[in-house]
Amino acid sequence: MNKADLKIWLEEKAELYNQKSFIETDPISVPHLFSKPEDIEIAGLFAATIAWGNRKSIIKSANNLMERMDMNPFDFVMNHSEKDLHTLNGFAHRTFNALDVATMCQMLKSVIQKHGNLKNIFCKPVTEGGDAMDAIEFFRSEMLMNEHEKRFKKHISSPAKGSAAKRLNMYLRWMVRKDNNEVDFGLWNDCFPMSKLMIPLDVHSGRIARKLGLLQRKQNDAKAVYELTEKLREFDVKDPAKYDFAIFGSGIFEKLV
Repeated sequence: MNKADLKIWLEEKAELYNQKSFIETDPISVPHLFSKPEDIEIAGLFAATIAWGNRKSIIKSANNLMERMDMNPFDFVMNHSEKDLHTLNGFAHRTFNALDVATMCQMLKSVIQKHGNLKNIFCKPVTEGGDAMDAIEFFRSEMLMNEHEKRFKKHISSPAKGSAAKRLNMYLRWMVRKDNNEVDFGLWNDCFPMSKLMIPLDVHSGRIARKLGLLQRKQNDAKAVYELTEKLREFDVKDPAKYDFAIFGSGIFEKLV
């Protein structure tokens, strides 16, 4: 496809999949269970953190985790006792287990007490001129200031170390993007411009992006995220992340590659 045809394709596919019908089959369905912003933020973060593997399995695990938190994730994080943490016993999704959940709860309580809310943490680097990758790296550094086992670090990706940080870029899309389709939440849109978002990139979306001629780099790393996002900004400089629906959706639902 030439550039004009590619733009038409991206716009059509983005509109096709950026619909409420998309929610049910995606991990974003988990934060959609809640109405309070603080619950949406916490539920979304946990859902994104375990978002690798089969999507049905991800949703099942995340819903199970919310149930263990008595469907009050923000209150659980901020007011849990040692006894409350026992309700997490037996939880596991891939390598993310009950101890990791407990560690993350304690970390989140600490950073939210320090910054006021998650929004302030992720927005701070952006208001200072940074982008989504800077926001993720700052969040990671703030979280890891708290006590944790060495193995926990792998659960919060580091763009500074070359990671594409797919799951946290996806989480930021959920929290920041705002349109009339009501899939993404747009809770942080006032302090985090959509233009600063990055495309969530994994092996599947990388294959599709290369097939479409949007990405040349062979590794699915931070440099590839920048390359792909910059290319997509040529089609919409204000909202490049909307094309995540086109790339991801065509791969999942149409088996494009």
